[in-house]
Amino acid sequence: MRFLDRADETARLDRVARSAVGGLAVVWGRRRVGKTRLLVEWCGRRGGLYVVADQSAPALQRAYLAAAASDVFPGFADATYPDWASLFRRIAAEAKQRAWRGPLVVDELPYLVQTSPELPSVLQRFVDHDAKEARLTVVVAGSSQRMMQGLVLDATAPLFGRAREHFSLEPLGAGWLREAFAGLSPRAAVEHFAVWGGLPHYWDLARAVRPKALARQLDALVLDPAGPLHREPDQLLLEEQPPATALRPILDAIGLGAHRLSEIASRVGVPATSLSRPLQRLIELGLVERETPFGESEKGQKRSLYQLRDPFFRMWFRVVAAHRSQLARAPAAARIALWRKHRDGLIATTWERLCREAVPKLRLAGLPHFGPASRSWYRDGPEWDMVALSLDGGHALVGEAKWHARDATDDDLTRTASLLRKKGRPPGLAAATRVHQVAFFPSVDRGRSREPIRVVDAGAVLDALR
Repeated sequence: MRFLDRADETARLDRVARSAVGGLAVVWGRRRVGKTRLLVEWCGRRGGLYVVADQSAPALQRAYLAAAASDVFPGFADATYPDWASLFRRIAAEAKQRAWRGPLVVDELPYLVQTSPELPSVLQRFVDHDAKEARLTVVVAGSSQRMMQGLVLDATAPLFGRAREHFSLEPLGAGWLREAFAGLSPRAAVEHFAVWGGLPHYWDLARAVRPKALARQLDALVLDPAGPLHREPDQLLLEEQPPATALRPILDAIGLGAHRLSEIASRVGVPATSLSRPLQRLIELGLVERETPFGESEKGQKRSLYQLRDPFFRMWFRVVAAHRSQLARAPAAARIALWRKHRDGLIATTWERLCREAVPKLRLAGLPHFGPASRSWYRDGPEWDMVALSLDGGHALVGEAKWHARDATDDDLTRTASLLRKKGRPPGLAAATRVHQVAFFPSVDRGRSREPIRVVDAGAVLDALR
């Protein structure tokens, strides 16, 4: 699959490389999100040196890095480096002598730190002195998000304040999926995104099975016990450093419908007060998000809901985790039938979330730009799929997202407009705020004779999410 998007991230890395004095950049993100592809593409374009660490002894790790450095500095691997400081000093000396400014990219840094705890301090001295004198651009990256964030965000860490750029690499937007799966309709792209999310690795695997056959892709890769992604969440948790396998019961609870803190605690069988740190780590890993209703401070806890953030995880915990025994002995047709039982609900959830995500990027004729959209709910009252304020606070978008397997008709639009009128104004809106009702449908019968409500379709949503 060709390299897609990452324009913002590439620009941030370029800013460091173009600096007259070089500098440090730190990149992290969950596994499979495309960090290696980004760094390899960027490093190759700039004529840099890319090295990836592995889980080995420090002496062997240094030997591997020296061998890679020989591609840029002939004879580099002829010497033996007794410690990391001597190896990095030699890199800086060679770079200065040859006027080579990098970038030097070290991927999967946590593997090195795991066996050499002194390495962050060594890197600090390297960045502050030798690399600075050589005007080198240095990039370190890793999938252990807790460790990578700690390197630059923890005030007690050796590299705190040293990075000119530091960022988390997020999954690709849903709008890019149609670039990867050529020929998909907007509706089909949403259906694919509800399974694979925004991880390019999953897109690559799915395309290799059959680009447009979603059920066949899902069965071959996930539902079949021999599929490479059948135990993917367990593998991702195991590969974290330290391993996050103890967090699996919380993901199970949320995946099966427990969203309030008390519900999760009851399912897991622990006091609610003991879940704060585990949930925070899942949020840091990008697997869970805490949702607060429109108008309420994000610091508020009482009405917060916890949701699985990733579409693949939502699908896996709903379809696979709860039916592992059944899937182990079922033929392909039965496995696919199980997926189809849950399909519409999972796609509808993904569609609603994509619509909310698109709101700040939509350009609706005659309407101002809107900020982030949130759901709105209060006790036993009505719920709104999305509410967003304009940047000046004078307008509000109030939307309803409906997933239909067919084109929406006049009657569908009329019912949606009537539903929004019946619900009234969401709580938290000022009396002077003008409300604009918007319906989100995957596709609409364009032959309709009247338009009782403003409509946004899947094509517009996907175009916004690029």
